[in-house]
Amino acid sequence: MKFVHMADMHFDAPFTVLNSKNQLGEKRRLEQRDAFKKIINYIKENDIKYFFISGDLYEHEYIRETTISYINSLFEQIPDTKIFISPGNHDPNILDSMYQKFKWNNNVKIFSSKLEIVENEQIDIYGFGFNDFYCRNSQIENIQIKNKDKINILITHGSLDSGSEINKEYNPMSKNKLKELGFDYIALGHIHKLDYNTEENQRIVFPGSTLSLGFDELGKHGVIVGDISKENIKLNFLQIDTKEFKEKYIDVTSIISIEELIEQINNIPEEENIFYKIILTGKRNFEIDIYNLFKFILNEKIIKIKDETQINIDIEKASQEINLKGIFLKEILNDIEKNNIEKNMAEKIIEMGLELLK
Repeated sequence: MKFVHMADMHFDAPFTVLNSKNQLGEKRRLEQRDAFKKIINYIKENDIKYFFISGDLYEHEYIRETTISYINSLFEQIPDTKIFISPGNHDPNILDSMYQKFKWNNNVKIFSSKLEIVENEQIDIYGFGFNDFYCRNSQIENIQIKNKDKINILITHGSLDSGSEINKEYNPMSKNKLKELGFDYIALGHIHKLDYNTEENQRIVFPGSTLSLGFDELGKHGVIVGDISKENIKLNFLQIDTKEFKEKYIDVTSIISIEELIEQINNIPEEENIFYKIILTGKRNFEIDIYNLFKFILNEKIIKIKDETQINIDIEKASQEINLKGIFLKEILNDIEKNNIEKNMAEKIIEMGLELLK
């Protein structure tokens, strides 16, 4: 059986960071629609009979009915494809959700928090969805497969082997226990990083977010295309996102002025379909104000700048000098210790004071 597995599209997400630059967030929402159309066309052209959507298809708080109508209109174009949706923590199957308010096409199956099995002649599909924004104990690890002679698929949304207390709120599962269940394929969502073919004969898969939602989701994004039988499994990654988020580091240690830094940032090549986050590192020789710096950046693909630099001075050593600078630093260090001032704030105070002393 051939299938497409996607997750975490987050339709109508606000894209707050991107909106700070020329309404790129709104453009990104349009790109979500284009990406989904690309997936549907692929399914149509390759005669894919099964389409698995493992949660967070949309953002409950922001979703518009027009967006759902658009999604459903595309589902209508593949009437012979069975579509299975397992709602996640951002699109739970609750009373006022679009899953319950909207009339979906006949080929769409939306799972609830009560484990369901859709039985076909050769394939059984098990599904579990969120019915709240949190899910702490789904009991998925206790599933008993009815017929092991068939191809058995599990579709759900949740975290895997998470040591994080936060992720324990979102359907925590053990990879080893899932393996013991005996499913031929487990289609997961929630983790936005692609995880497939990282081990031999891998059958527990995260496709990652379909489109990158920001700089914490670097690299390529898309869907998994699979072909599975009882004996074999073949998985491929199909890139859907035409944009890519990248980080670029600039060491400011040898840069002597804010003007030189601006010039260096503006000389970064403007690559098509790339969004940049600039990370400043090293020892700075001048004050860096990110807000003011942005005013002079010409490259509109630079969305974010992060300052990880340190002041270019040995503060402890300089505080021992018998001069005005040494007296100033000694007093500041005493105040920092007494008032427990946070490091970045302390460095800013020292930097501004030294600038005034010049």
